[in-house]
Amino acid sequence: MNHLHRRMGTFALMMVGLGSIIGSGWLFGAWRAAQIAGPAAILSWLIGMVVILFIALSYSELGAMFPEAGGMVKYTQYSHGSFIGFIAAWANWIAIVSVIPVEAVASVQYMSSWPWEWAKWTTHLVTKGVLTTEGLMVASVLLVIYFLLNYWTVGLFSKANTFITVFKIIIPGLTIGALLFIGFHSENFTSGTSIAPNGWASVLTAVATSGIVFAFNGFQSPINMAGEAKNPGRSIPIAIVGSIFIATVIYVLLQIAFIGAVDPSMIVNGWGHLNFNSPFADLAIALGINWLVLILYADAFVSPSGTGITYTATTSRMIYGMEKNKYMPSVLGRLHPIYGVPRPAMFFNLAVSFIFLFLFRGWGVLAEIISVATLISYLTGPVTVMTLRKTGTDLYRPLRVKGLSIIAPLGFVFASLTLYWARWPLTGQVLFIILIGLPIYFYYQAKAKWKGFGRNFKAGAWMVVYLLVMMTISCLGSDKFGGYNVIHYGWDMALITVVSLLFYMWALKSGFETEFLEDAKKINDELRASQKEAASSKE
Repeated sequence: MNHLHRRMGTFALMMVGLGSIIGSGWLFGAWRAAQIAGPAAILSWLIGMVVILFIALSYSELGAMFPEAGGMVKYTQYSHGSFIGFIAAWANWIAIVSVIPVEAVASVQYMSSWPWEWAKWTTHLVTKGVLTTEGLMVASVLLVIYFLLNYWTVGLFSKANTFITVFKIIIPGLTIGALLFIGFHSENFTSGTSIAPNGWASVLTAVATSGIVFAFNGFQSPINMAGEAKNPGRSIPIAIVGSIFIATVIYVLLQIAFIGAVDPSMIVNGWGHLNFNSPFADLAIALGINWLVLILYADAFVSPSGTGITYTATTSRMIYGMEKNKYMPSVLGRLHPIYGVPRPAMFFNLAVSFIFLFLFRGWGVLAEIISVATLISYLTGPVTVMTLRKTGTDLYRPLRVKGLSIIAPLGFVFASLTLYWARWPLTGQVLFIILIGLPIYFYYQAKAKWKGFGRNFKAGAWMVVYLLVMMTISCLGSDKFGGYNVIHYGWDMALITVVSLLFYMWALKSGFETEFLEDAKKINDELRASQKEAASSKE
């Protein structure tokens, strides 16, 4: 069996995107953002939306052109060859697969603060922000549940995910309403010397490290499920943009409600001293909203689990896509003959999820690393879509984004700035995670007798140099972003903007009509034919 079943409509795909975005991010993100940026955290969410939207618009055109499973790990290979294709795919997969155990950890962390007498045993699940042995066992059970809900068919996944996502929208809505009308302290927004008491640089850092990029990362799930979309040209862009806008409204309102619900006495020494184990549940307990406490503890399972289920589905399609790119063993590209799901890839991701779970036991431990790895993988989207407009002029484009010649470079610059805002030395640490995947690439190149390696390496060299330059600027940059302050605040971001535009131009010139583009054209031709058939059947 070589083809995935196309059973998902626009609404189901949007629910996939929204279900990925509204995970543990809403349970912890508002607290972490307020800790870093104070009331100005509201602006952090809006900045994060703009950054992600510019990047997502590039990917929406690509997703509509190539509706295939695991598309996010394939596109760069079509425009720049296998070397940078592997780097982008590896960074993207690492960022996504590690979310699965993080969501399980989030559920267990909320569970550890259950206030009831019969639930005292749960207090032993987490110690000092990390899971104990008992906590690991509970989280492991959740991982298996995520796996089983995807094991049989995408139809079961789609129905379960849509139900869970609707639930995940209702609960934040109830939380917003309760906190705004029962315990809102408007003075929290003006009690400090500024709406940004920790400085405006903290507003930018919050975008990269508080869980904002981590949350919005879910926009790519509809793209990775595009192979199962009934009408990808229409469904994918609507699902991507729609899920981003809906999630932004929810997150901004949650941030406002959170800031207003905090007891003013808790922020006398600054927002940085604000500590919660279960942020929204702790606020509800303090305000005596007992019915909301019960709902929040239930949702602490539903929201992260919904995201975990979604990412279990999408990561298996990513591994399936990487195998088709010949980066992984052929067994990982097999589909079940009846259910049409990539079961070997699912087993592989389950094993990797367990590794991440046992190595990184706290929700916050991986959130920053995931965000930076994600940003590195996003850099290739704007470059790829513009390169293919030159090398793939004959490709059928169900969606042609207007103004992309401006949107794409801005998306590249925004991603670069956000990468810098993540602070040194985090940028250097993530580079190591990216590099450990290269031996896999070189192994498969050796098996292929290094055929075409020179040209592929040359086309992707800009990314290697880019990462090294970004590390250097991050290290020497403003102390507001963790650097040694050789390059002062303001000048650092101006330098990042200029340098990233230069690398963007280098990247465009490095693209060529790769051998992999032929495979892309076959997928595109099938799409063109199916669209014509659908149009003629309506006449």
